[in-house]
Amino acid sequence: MKKIVVLDGYAANPGDLSWEKMKELGTCVIYDRTAPSEVIDRIADAQAILTNKTPIRREAIEASPNLQYIGVLATGYNVVDMDAARERGIVVTNIPAYSTPSVGQMVFAHILNITQQVKHHSDEVHRGRWTTSKDFCFRDTPLVELLGKKMGIVGLGQIGFNVARAGLGFGMKIWAYTSKSRLQLPPEIKKMELDQLFHECDVISLHCPLNEQTRELVNARRLALMKPTSILINTGRGGLINEQDLADALNRGQLYAAGLDVLSHEPPRPDNPLLTAKNCYITPHIAWATYEARQRLMQIALENLKAYLAGAPIHTVTPK
Repeated sequence: MKKIVVLDGYAANPGDLSWEKMKELGTCVIYDRTAPSEVIDRIADAQAILTNKTPIRREAIEASPNLQYIGVLATGYNVVDMDAARERGIVVTNIPAYSTPSVGQMVFAHILNITQQVKHHSDEVHRGRWTTSKDFCFRDTPLVELLGKKMGIVGLGQIGFNVARAGLGFGMKIWAYTSKSRLQLPPEIKKMELDQLFHECDVISLHCPLNEQTRELVNARRLALMKPTSILINTGRGGLINEQDLADALNRGQLYAAGLDVLSHEPPRPDNPLLTAKNCYITPHIAWATYEARQRLMQIALENLKAYLAGAPIHTVTPK
């Protein structure tokens, strides 16, 4: 491999991991970030490119006569024009399942923060409210136990199953909206139609892909089905939610709270209504980004490129 270009390496490796093994495969140029206007120039003579969120559009592919391989440093590969890559015979790979444990952790980080009001009470302690309390303990919000609560999981892939197992560990009852048949599910996970899931479940966690069928599946109509005590979690894709509808529902008290790690536009625009919505807890798309998950990502990216060079590519993806 003559030239490998990493277009946006900083997110996966801000300096605590190493590119050295990748550099052994060829001349390796690593950029922390690449603006869309810089892509064509930076990949013009590359044989292999790696990208996380930098879009690889048709015009960039057509302007890169030597390009043979595109490695996506993520599971989702919608940043690549797959039709253009196929027409050129370019191999495209992704990184499956690397972040499954970490994303599951973030789901329950949000759930536990909301049900136990961890951040709120810590902030109040530091403001001095515990030191002036008349009692040995101090609380000023409801605290919620998960035992026996219904958890609805939308999309039952590897992450969805991982979240289901964690929920079972807390004693929750697990329901899922999934294309899998009842015979494919363990007895402790029950199937449920989507509207019924939104109507009955205490916690709803989104783990389905974003496509034309799932875009804004969380909208005003479905939010109106939710109980005022219920919680919505999204660590999947921001586009699964109509953000104005969710903000309105939170502000009206149609649901108790939302915990989000993804938004429809990232970084968010300053006028995103969820930034000021009531009981909306937002983390900046970091569920995938534990040290251990990024280690796996880097290792799989290396293995993907090695396998391609050996003539037996793995983790290849094809147009939908």
